[in-house]
Amino acid sequence: MAELSYEIVKELEVLSVSPKGWQKELNLISWNGRDPKYDIRDWAPDHEKMGKGITLSAEEVGALLRVLQEQD
Repeated sequence: MAELSYEIVKELEVLSVSPKGWQKELNLISWNGRDPKYDIRDWAPDHEKMGKGITLSAEEVGALLRVLQEQD
């Protein structure tokens, strides 16, 4: 399996915290040296371990925001 590298470019928001201290976060992350994308996933308190998540481009975030705003 290829090694995965990441850099949290900007921490945007903590969405929730589990009883074990893991945080569901929205961040801008550069994966393997690529341009940063929006990322939602669970992180251990030290950011050394992560859970499964979803990574979205700016265009995908815009589309998601439009859909959510239409729900009101």
